[in-house]
Amino acid sequence: MAYIKFKELSKYFDFKKEIHPDDLPDYAKEYVSDKERILLGYKNSKDYAVFTDKKMILFDRDPLAVHYKKIHMFPYSSISSSAINFKPGKVELLFSFDSGYQLHLNFIDMHHDKKETIKAIYKEMMNYKIEH
Repeated sequence: MAYIKFKELSKYFDFKKEIHPDDLPDYAKEYVSDKERILLGYKNSKDYAVFTDKKMILFDRDPLAVHYKKIHMFPYSSISSSAINFKPGKVELLFSFDSGYQLHLNFIDMHHDKKETIKAIYKEMMNYKIEH
């Protein structure tokens, strides 16, 4: 019998609460260089997302294994295609990367002002991609 190693091709995250950069945990700030500016952070009950002017950093914590976390860093320059999808009370960001990896970020409980914030972050990400 042959075994095939599973390669994760897609990851889904749901975020609910916006976090001011000053309120991010120290471990999240460690992955931001001095040459970057943190634009915004988001969190849910276990995960964090940090958006800088050059990359997004996602902290995927396993609630069953207290000391386990997976850290994903995605430079905006590695995005091969993307989409933003507005739904009632929700915004979805969909990304495909040069490696073939796909990422789905869902922002839930969004009213108009919060949707505009996500839209501004998305535009900043795509502008960086175009400029570099």
